[in-house]
Amino acid sequence: MVIALPTVAEQHATVARVKNSMGPLPRAITVAQRQIDLIREYRTRLISDVVTGKLDVREAAASLPETDPFTADEPTANPETQAPTHGDIPTRAHPHP
Repeated sequence: MVIALPTVAEQHATVARVKNSMGPLPRAITVAQRQIDLIREYRTRLISDVVTGKLDVREAAASLPETDPFTADEPTANPETQAPTHGDIPTRAHPHP
């Protein structure tokens, strides 16, 4: 069986061209991965702060729009399948002061 191979010099030249063209990619990958890690860390901290009560989100939640931003503009949006709005959720008096 005959297999055509480039010369060693051509192989080295090809590897050098590929490395040169990919030069910025490893750095970009590293930066993107660091940003992803920081966003995950921020998300974890934010959830922790909300759960422990260090961050009160009631005011922010009250200012949210009543419609679902992901389905509001869709012509096929079905009100039966959308998340309930504040007006749809019954309220009960809290038993403890």
